[in-house]
Amino acid sequence: MSRVNYALKNIKVNLIFYLLYTFVGFFSRKIFLDYLGAEFLGVVGTLQSILGFLNLAELGIGTAIGFALYKPLLDNDREQLNKIVSLMGFLYKRVALLVLSIAIIYSFFIGYSFENTSFSLGLILYCFYAFLFSSLLGYLVNFHQTLLQADQKEYIITSYLQTSNIIRLILQTAIAYYYANLYLWISLELVFSIIYSFIIRYRLKQQYPWLDFNLKTTKEVLADFKDIIVTIKRVFVHKISAFVTYGTDQLLIFALVSVTSVAFYQNYLIIFTMLQNIVGKMFSGLNAGVGNLIAENNPKQIGKVFWEMMTLRFFMAGFTALNLYYLIDSFIVIWIGEKYVLEHDIIILMAINYFVLVARMPIDTFIHAYGLYKDTWAPIVEIVLNLGISIFCGMIWGIKGIIFGTTISVTSILVFWKPYYLFSSGFKKSVLQNFWGYFIKLLLAILIPAFAVSYLKDIIVSTVPDTYLNWFLYAIQLNVILLVVLLPCMFFFAKGFKDLIDRVVKRKG
Repeated sequence: MSRVNYALKNIKVNLIFYLLYTFVGFFSRKIFLDYLGAEFLGVVGTLQSILGFLNLAELGIGTAIGFALYKPLLDNDREQLNKIVSLMGFLYKRVALLVLSIAIIYSFFIGYSFENTSFSLGLILYCFYAFLFSSLLGYLVNFHQTLLQADQKEYIITSYLQTSNIIRLILQTAIAYYYANLYLWISLELVFSIIYSFIIRYRLKQQYPWLDFNLKTTKEVLADFKDIIVTIKRVFVHKISAFVTYGTDQLLIFALVSVTSVAFYQNYLIIFTMLQNIVGKMFSGLNAGVGNLIAENNPKQIGKVFWEMMTLRFFMAGFTALNLYYLIDSFIVIWIGEKYVLEHDIIILMAINYFVLVARMPIDTFIHAYGLYKDTWAPIVEIVLNLGISIFCGMIWGIKGIIFGTTISVTSILVFWKPYYLFSSGFKKSVLQNFWGYFIKLLLAILIPAFAVSYLKDIIVSTVPDTYLNWFLYAIQLNVILLVVLLPCMFFFAKGFKDLIDRVVKRKG
């Protein structure tokens, strides 16, 4: 199959399974809040964020190894592929040992972090270790699945992983509703991680019968891959920045506001993350295709594909961000109750952050495909900006101030520096001549509809939804208005929009 056919298959499978998972997730979240409580979900969210920090020890191994796999996959060099996968296992086993050691040390002090909660130390420790061992399985058993991702066969991973997640959520919902047993609820997290690990290992053996799961990495092999080790060290700094930017908000809310506020914020974050993941699933199948495209080294085709991806990303980012801004509060009220609604300013900041994260992803995809990680100063600046502003403003304005710090850091680095770095070091072109003019046009294609919809919405749509049916009808009316304004703007302003439609219709590689 061509890159486009593989990408479309990945997109289709990713979307179908993720939408099913999301549907079950919304239903289960309501049950969890009602029967397990907002405080417990706040504790779970905080522990997952802490483990996310510990998992920084992963050092970006998966990213660097994925980049290294593109060329041997293109050449069908099985010997090289076995060596690279073996190297990944060698590194991940050491990461697992490091994460486990740090986690054990932290667990002796975990009681001080949660002393203001109503839960026993035994429950918190059980929850922490269940999530920890689920995470360690990824390092010790599941790491081979990186080969599937690089080979544009992510649909295999998605089908098994999301099926496992859906069944787990259904069982957790039943346990919460009938028994409200916290220990059993937590246990299912670990049980299903183990089941998935065995299934994906079996599937990999079927897909790649030539893959040597027991190949040992020697000093000679390590010497052959010095470039990968250097790349991993550079990616590590970027991984820290990504975690601080996107993963510390819940920790800061826990520290500066309250554990219950974490659950309130999570209710909104679930919806924002859901849409971000849906858009991500639509594009995740393209990542390996971009890696293969770079390996072919066709500058004209590379530039064409880049602007097609940027155009589609901007369209999806603008369309979904405006939907979130106008619809999320009313949905929260219907879904879980008015008491869970956050301040309007928080929604504005979350919508801006969401738009930037979704719209800029093609830039990150091409940076990863080129292996451009030398700009280690940029993530350090992003960390300082994010933490400094978030802590200072969070002490004054609470949740709103914490999210504002994220807004400043993501716009300063992702919008201004990353495009320059990609064009100067990857495409070898002037960013001023080849990026900013097109970028401003894309921005206009989103801003004009945003202001137009804000005006037209109040004239055409007047009913405030109070049931799921009314909300759905309200959303349809809003989206009709939005698309009527947005699509013509995309055709008029956006470079590559017509090329993109032509590529998808004809399924050109």
